[in-house]
Amino acid sequence: MKYPEISPDIVSFNLGGLNLHIRWYGFFYVLSFILAFILYKPFLKKRNIKLAKEQYESIIFYVMLGVILGGRLGYVLFYNLGYYISHPLLIFAVWEGGMSFHGGALGVIIAGLIYCHKHKLNFYALADAAIPIVAIGLGLGRLGNFINGELWGKPTDLPWGMIFPGADNLPRHPTQLYELFLEGIVMFIVTYYLLKKLKKEGLVFWSFIGLYGVFRFLIEFVREPDDLDFYTRFGYIFGFMSIGQFLSLIMIIVAIWGFYKLNAQHKKEKKPKI
Repeated sequence: MKYPEISPDIVSFNLGGLNLHIRWYGFFYVLSFILAFILYKPFLKKRNIKLAKEQYESIIFYVMLGVILGGRLGYVLFYNLGYYISHPLLIFAVWEGGMSFHGGALGVIIAGLIYCHKHKLNFYALADAAIPIVAIGLGLGRLGNFINGELWGKPTDLPWGMIFPGADNLPRHPTQLYELFLEGIVMFIVTYYLLKKLKKEGLVFWSFIGLYGVFRFLIEFVREPDDLDFYTRFGYIFGFMSIGQFLSLIMIIVAIWGFYKLNAQHKKEKKPKI
């Protein structure tokens, strides 16, 4: 199957001798933030949380900052540290691309914890309501990866294998679409259902962390690894695990710890006082 070769530009134009491009990937980032601003309030109601207008706008800003800074720094640290040590000024060249989900997730969690501590709000309650929106953003991001023709998979003889223009002439797994389906659509359906059905705070949050780790870990088996001289040899850390799998495995372990802590807290709350 031939890759459709969709232009990464929605529109491009020349302004005073300067070539400007509006790209699908950047558009999907902006769209994700707009949807977050629209959807977060009704999702908060499912946890009976009402925020003042100023608080609502502030927490959205914190999240946006966490996504952008965490995603960029995560890419620099996890995926291309050797290159950016040699070219430190290019760390700020976000227009050249390079964002990491694992870094973005860590950035959002840190930003959320700081905001909740500062304003004495329940982190789990706010995080649970945000998780389905995170899945939407993930799905849109993977669609942007597909349009860019990047992050393709390993060669395959399956009928839906695609020949990507930036690779070779071998049909490859369209892993961007696998991730769009699992990390975006499936994760949204599951986490939205859990948000409606589960009242225990934190369960939706840790379910997302664990499920994403599992999905990404499995997809990495058919995704072409990044060959990073600083960390890997031929794309694999320890000789058999990609950077994406390593980070996803950490997510799975941390999620198990999170469920354990929630269960211990629940038992403590139920224990009768003497």
